[in-house]
Amino acid sequence: MSHPAAPAPDLGLSKLDSALLNILIKDGRASFADLARQVGISRAHARARVQALQASGVIELFAAVINPEKLGQVNSTFLDIVVLPSAIERVAQELADCPEVVSLYIMSDLRSLHVHVLTESPASFEAFVHRHVFNRPEITAVDCKTLLTRVKNRRGGARL
Repeated sequence: MSHPAAPAPDLGLSKLDSALLNILIKDGRASFADLARQVGISRAHARARVQALQASGVIELFAAVINPEKLGQVNSTFLDIVVLPSAIERVAQELADCPEVVSLYIMSDLRSLHVHVLTESPASFEAFVHRHVFNRPEITAVDCKTLLTRVKNRRGGARL
């Protein structure tokens, strides 16, 4: 017996705000005039809505989407690292400070880190793990997978 899908949470966004966000996700440099024209409102109204979305924290920042391959970072690897709970925040911060780490999450078991590392090659990834992962007694296990094919990436933000 199938159950109906749970309704999406109400984020309090109007259809207008959602439309503006969808445009900005595709082109964060769209002018207020462009936004207004596409959704059929005045430029002043578009500016006010975008500013309200920023003030409320819905829009955190506008950023360039960088293609890492154009920068020579073609080796995309995901690590699931098990850490002693007493050291998880320290290890998470130390790894987050590494330029090779593009995203890092503390998982709900409170002992796992999910880490996305971008490097130029398998050799540079190996150097990264030698410097930051190997021989650390607070790290008890590591599962490592290199990206084979990107099928879908999240809307907005870095295309990693």
